[in-house]
Amino acid sequence: MSDLMVFEPVILKMLGEDILTTLYMTLASTFLGYVLGLPMGVVLVVTAKDGLRPNALVYKVMDFVINIVRSVPFLILLILVIPFTRMIVGKSYGPTATVVPLTLAAAPFIARMVESSLLEVDKGVVEAAQSMGADLWTIITKVLIGEARTSLVVGATIALGTILGYSAMAGVVGGGGLGDTAITYGYYRYETDIMLVTVLLLILLVQIMQWIASKLARKLDKRLS
Repeated sequence: MSDLMVFEPVILKMLGEDILTTLYMTLASTFLGYVLGLPMGVVLVVTAKDGLRPNALVYKVMDFVINIVRSVPFLILLILVIPFTRMIVGKSYGPTATVVPLTLAAAPFIARMVESSLLEVDKGVVEAAQSMGADLWTIITKVLIGEARTSLVVGATIALGTILGYSAMAGVVGGGGLGDTAITYGYYRYETDIMLVTVLLLILLVQIMQWIASKLARKLDKRLS
């Protein structure tokens, strides 16, 4: 093994493509995770015992489903949903196929973070909106989500970091991206230098995402003040 193998043009090109693939899987899964998880989190808050529209049945079913999915380790979930993944995208390997289990893993995780963020909103603000005749949709979008937006951005940062980690684990089954390269070259071929570079790149991506989210959160705080 050459100590300078990681600097070879073909390896550098591969790592560049891996970064784009990892970003694609992470961002697409996070977006789709919020498409599913945000409404789930809102439903949990609204239908809770002291929520805007208490509904024990809906709350218990949603709570049960979220807890079950979150209890399944991602690698197991990845294998478990292979038939569903193949039905959706036509294959069970590659970046696009990996987005399916990543989204399913992200949605309940995001739902819990959304629930936590919305529960932080001062109940007095919600009661004031109700006294002014605001309907349910207005309270959810303007009051709950509006007041919790800074917390939601922080939660999105956590979600991105978590999903990025999941995407790396997907390399075990040929998911593509930096995780796939780290496993292929670091574990199977013993190219330690390449594996270390992929790890550093993953850390760098997480730090960049956190920096962007922190900047956005500060701007939102200024708007709220």
